[in-house]
Amino acid sequence: MSAAPEDGRRTGEERAGGAWAEAVRTERDLAAAVAPGGDDGAAAEGEPVTSGPAANDPRGERQRFVLEDTGFDEVPKKYRRFYRKWKGAGDRLAPNEVICPVCKVVIRSTRTLLPGDRVYCMPCMSRLIVTRNEVTGGLEALVAY
Repeated sequence: MSAAPEDGRRTGEERAGGAWAEAVRTERDLAAAVAPGGDDGAAAEGEPVTSGPAANDPRGERQRFVLEDTGFDEVPKKYRRFYRKWKGAGDRLAPNEVICPVCKVVIRSTRTLLPGDRVYCMPCMSRLIVTRNEVTGGLEALVAY
């Protein structure tokens, strides 16, 4: 247990008996391992990953993209660069974009999306899994939750 602050208040870890902090750390580690922007190119032991999004990346690293604010005002200002409006049938998706099947908003990532990546659509609060369409070969998202 860590020492109490000088003003006598207990920290969150002390109130929860230390288990809370361990659960948060474990959840953060898990999220970093499966996030599209996370460093999931190799396992913790130094062995290559044989399943998941990183297995589909032949070079071991993904292309990075600089995202600009698109003015998408349905989410907080901090997250506007990660979303844009779908412009219709003529709109082409970049390798870092996938369309939400629920609300038809384009979700953007700072890295190339690969099948197996998980993305979150903040406007409709859906969790999505990126897959490859067998007919067109493009990326599409399936609703996980």
